Amino acid sequence: DYQPNQIARGLATKQTNTIGLVVPDNTNPFFAHIARGVEDQAFESGYNIFLINTSEDPIREQKALDSLRGKGVDGLILCSPRLPDSRLKKEIEYFSASVLFNRELKEPHASTISITLNDHRSGELAVEHFVNHKRKMIAYINGPATSHSGQKRLEGFKIGLMKAQIPFNEQLVKNSAPDTKSGYNSAERLLTANPDIDAIYAFNDLVAVGAMLYCLEVGKRVPKDIAIIGNDDIPLAVMIRPKLTTMHFNENYIGSLIMHTLLEILNGANSPRSILIEPKLHIRESA
Repeated sequence: DYQPNQIARGLATKQTNTIGLVVPDNTNPFFAHIARGVEDQAFESGYNIFLINTSEDPIREQKALDSLRGKGVDGLILCSPRLPDSRLKKEIEYFSASVLFNRELKEPHASTISITLNDHRSGELAVEHFVNHKRKMIAYINGPATSHSGQKRLEGFKIGLMKAQIPFNEQLVKNSAPDTKSGYNSAERLLTANPDIDAIYAFNDLVAVGAMLYCLEVGKRVPKDIAIIGNDDIPLAVMIRPKLTTMHFNENYIGSLIMHTLLEILNGANSPRSILIEPKLHIRESA
């Protein structure tokens, strides 16, 4: 029944067979599925995972990185980090290998690979779909102001409007926490001020569902009166009625890819400095 002391073994081998995984919200099914993909791939490769949730808070994110550094993890997976670029660059230098998900460094780092979603394309695709269905007053409920994904989706949203020759109106954009309640509240503010809105693009599916609930509550028919598109394609998207049209990403695959890429860095394999994952618009009933 002998069990080796992993801390002592790590001191001797300088390897702990542990990986730090930091996510902004472990209650969001998108990140929960990514974490599952990471954990499954890690288990097959003989690694254990330290999972830390930051609740979208840069201070908690900083403390999470401090904790993982103290534990001597072999590598770091940091999902949608909220730290500013200068601080983030300094922090990852403490880790021998790291993968950033949905964030890129301005300057490449030798032991860091970025895996990102093509958020520009997501915003553009949503607007294209709305325009093709004769929607002209299109709003965007964005994520937190610190979200780099949200900023990129907004840029794509603007490009889509420009291509359709629809003027961008900043009054039709609201920042929101990435949850259902905030989506509901943001939709209420938008539609109270602009009752003629006929389409809403949402930062994620939770926000989209909140917006849809508000619309249905005040008697707006979805999609006849107002069309709604989300992001992530979480299981809730097909449970709600009408079913949610959304940008699809395979979260389990992404998690597995993240862990596999980190292992390549640890094993000294040559890998691209960045990997871009394209969205697919899953058209259902809401738009």
